[in-house]
Amino acid sequence: MRTLILSAGLFALAATPALAAKDCEELKAEIAAKIEKKGVKAYTLDVVKKGEEGDRRVVGTCGGGTQVIVYKRGKTS
Repeated sequence: MRTLILSAGLFALAATPALAAKDCEELKAEIAAKIEKKGVKAYTLDVVKKGEEGDRRVVGTCGGGTQVIVYKRGKTS
C-alpha cells in the first residue's frame, strides 16, 4: 500500500510540468524570435481557436490545447 501511494505521488510530480499550459502571448513571442533569427521579415503570427487555422500553418499550441498559433509568410498586416 505504501509503495502504491509513493508511486502515485511520484507520478503526479512528474506529470505536472507536462500538463502546464504555456501562455499564448509568451509562446507567440518565442516563435517570433525564432522566425526573425532565421531572417524572415514579412510574416504574420496569430492566435486562433483550434479548428480555425484556414490555410495558415500551425506552429504552436497553447491555451491548454484549445488555441493554436498560426503562421503565414508574406506581408504583415
